Amino acid sequence: MASNGTFSKNTEQNDEPTASSSTNSPRSSTSRPQHQPFVIPNEGTYLKPAAKQAYFSDEKVLIPQADQTSFSFRKLWAFTGPGFLMSIAYLDPGNIESDLQSGAAAKYQILWVLLWATVLGLLMQRLAARLGVVTGLHLAEMCYRQYRRFPRVILWIMIEIAIIGSDMQEVIGTAIAIYLLSNKIVPLWGGVLITIVDTFTFLFLDKYGLRKLEFFFGLLISIMAITFGYEYIVSAPSQVEVLEGMFVPWCKDCNENVLLQAVGIVGAVIMPHNLYLHSALVKSRDIDRRQPKKVSEANFYFFIEASVALFVSLIINLFVVAVFAHGMYGKTNQDVLDVCVNKTMYDDAKASFTDAHNNTDLIDADIYKGGLFLGCTFGAMAMYIWGVGILAAGQSSTMTGTYAGQFSMEGFLNLQWPRWRRVLFTRLIAIIPTFCLAFFTRMEDLTHLNDILNAVMSLQLPFAAIPTIAFTSCVAIMSEFVNGVTNKVISILLTIVVITVNIYFVVVQVETAALEGGLLGLVCIVGVLYLLFNLYLVIHMIAFMGNQRFMNNRWIQRFVLPSQNSFAIKNANSSYASAVSIAIAAGNVANEPLPKTISEKVSNDNNN
Repeated sequence: MASNGTFSKNTEQNDEPTASSSTNSPRSSTSRPQHQPFVIPNEGTYLKPAAKQAYFSDEKVLIPQADQTSFSFRKLWAFTGPGFLMSIAYLDPGNIESDLQSGAAAKYQILWVLLWATVLGLLMQRLAARLGVVTGLHLAEMCYRQYRRFPRVILWIMIEIAIIGSDMQEVIGTAIAIYLLSNKIVPLWGGVLITIVDTFTFLFLDKYGLRKLEFFFGLLISIMAITFGYEYIVSAPSQVEVLEGMFVPWCKDCNENVLLQAVGIVGAVIMPHNLYLHSALVKSRDIDRRQPKKVSEANFYFFIEASVALFVSLIINLFVVAVFAHGMYGKTNQDVLDVCVNKTMYDDAKASFTDAHNNTDLIDADIYKGGLFLGCTFGAMAMYIWGVGILAAGQSSTMTGTYAGQFSMEGFLNLQWPRWRRVLFTRLIAIIPTFCLAFFTRMEDLTHLNDILNAVMSLQLPFAAIPTIAFTSCVAIMSEFVNGVTNKVISILLTIVVITVNIYFVVVQVETAALEGGLLGLVCIVGVLYLLFNLYLVIHMIAFMGNQRFMNNRWIQRFVLPSQNSFAIKNANSSYASAVSIAIAAGNVANEPLPKTISEKVSNDNNN
């Protein structure tokens, strides 16, 4: 550890960066020189020395030292943050639109799908968080070590596609929110362009400290809870029907459209890049990984925090589904227009709620129509509050997507870009097609784009779920924290179900598109390659789970397993904690109030 309190980074790609410490290591003797180097593996492994790292690299949250073995709210508060940042992906504009569409199409009958999709998401997020806590490496960094170059690059491309697709949905949602809130003064294409500027503005927040950034994300989640909760209260849906839809897994007289909405909920809720994000975010806490007890404690508190965060996201999603289940289910376009008569947004509603059958078709819901419906039914205030909620969803999701992209690039490619360049790369790719649609086409085309993006992101789920299960089921990587048999069976079965459901959803979308000729042939070829790559990942996963037949097969050793025997992460259970925590654990720090973060501790030392 250098004199300024940060780790010096290695310039070569080795397994263990060296660091020198300005505080005495608990392993050093009294005769050992103060600045003699000792090995502390950390998140800087394989990262280039001159680049700015992820937002938590120079500021980790210290965990309070408590003697009691019982539950500690102080410790829970110290661990609170990563789970709520992760949960924002469950509240992005794509999810919100999927929620309102499912409510309009099936009323409350598939709320149970939302519940169990969230539970499945929690199980997968738990595995991703455990990987980061136990090994000190996030999922992309682990993929860098455990996959050969070609499949590793393919994985990175697939995750980038998921991140860019999610970013496009966030751009669409933000642009529609600005369009509503500005009373159409800012056109859709103008809102798309604004998203370039506002994202860079919000990214400056991380300069004010990790905990302040996490607080800001918490504020955005609170805004969504208040705004969508307000809509829930004013619409006053039947609480009995809501509870029945939530806990009775049945859908009476449901047609294919309702089935597709249920599949869409699963695909929208579980975001593949979110597993990469969560496994990296947990590294922001200062954990002494030499002590299995500390690692187990971190896993426990992170799981509680993630459970609370996803429960909050479930409630917010429930609000949206229930509002539009109560108001839009079974309604035609003409029904909405009748309510909108003599309202200020009547002209907008007349242009949006229309069809080729004299307005007798059922409502084809989307975010914009949802805002108009609320304005017509409950007043303009409800429409503007809806717009504020969508704006908060779009902004928060954009920022977490940026971090997911940064972690992905750092891990898969051993490449670090400054955050502004990373944002510009992702946002420009997302904005160009979105801007063209917003400028040259109609609002309905943006909604259709959302459906396509949900299908695309559904296809990316195996490229996050399979590596997560593989690594957390490998004894050489996880040691005593490896998945048990029950965890393996449940996670594999649930992943198979979700992947099957998502593939069905994509097939239906392709059939709906009525592709012909060469384009259909291209889709078939891509589909075959997609299935073959999934098979490759499954074989890799089985070998990592310890199947001797697969591990000893010479073809698998030659083409699937890493070129070197990198199952075991060297010093995986060594300390990835800072020298501050190590000194505290060794009793070398005086009994004084514990600073909240490492950077605060370093600042105090410099002042003294």
